[in-house]
Amino acid sequence: MSRILLIDDDLGLSELLGQLLELEGFQLTLAYDGKQGLDLALTADYDLILLDVMLPKLNGFEVLRALRQHKQTPVLMLTARGDEIDRVVGLEIGADDYLPKPFNDRELIARIRAIIRRSNLTTQEIHAAPAQEFGDLRLDPSRQEAYCNEQLIILTGTEFTLLHTLALHAGELMNKEELNEKVLGKKLMPFDRSLDMHLSNLRKKLPERSDGRPRVKTIRGKGYIWLP
Repeated sequence: MSRILLIDDDLGLSELLGQLLELEGFQLTLAYDGKQGLDLALTADYDLILLDVMLPKLNGFEVLRALRQHKQTPVLMLTARGDEIDRVVGLEIGADDYLPKPFNDRELIARIRAIIRRSNLTTQEIHAAPAQEFGDLRLDPSRQEAYCNEQLIILTGTEFTLLHTLALHAGELMNKEELNEKVLGKKLMPFDRSLDMHLSNLRKKLPERSDGRPRVKTIRGKGYIWLP
């Protein structure tokens, strides 16, 4: 049973979500302010955190920043509909995905399952995958760890999946629609910048190559190429 931490000060919404998630087979823990939520997130292990932006004591961004200093637990941020800046900031500081309020129950469950499926390391296929070398990078799918010249690069689960997918298709143009489905588990929608933000974060974390070449080339309007 997957464990989910919901951090939201809306008591009515939390109660409804609790009923929905339990019916779907999830084990739910509730926190009603940012400080309580952060304490729970740091002291226990969860498969996913549902994190509202507007919270008392610590807001969602403060919770996420503090969490990412210690853990890479997948985070789905709940944002106000139409508030683009909240989505961008959340993705920049390490959220795996976002969902605007009010949301459809089926959409929420689909997003949760997609994120947990990506981060689940218990499958035989993942455990059997050996570490792989890509130039100066070594990727270990079994641990979701990336190394550059033997130095560990701290990545979220989504960033690792994006890096691994691009590296496996080195030299190939990967269109945004295909990459979005492989990495985020959802269809690319108009004005959805999630994939772009994850790639931007990844580029910032990867050290420069010794020859100065970029690791990823953007083909405007089409997609991305990992340069071998």
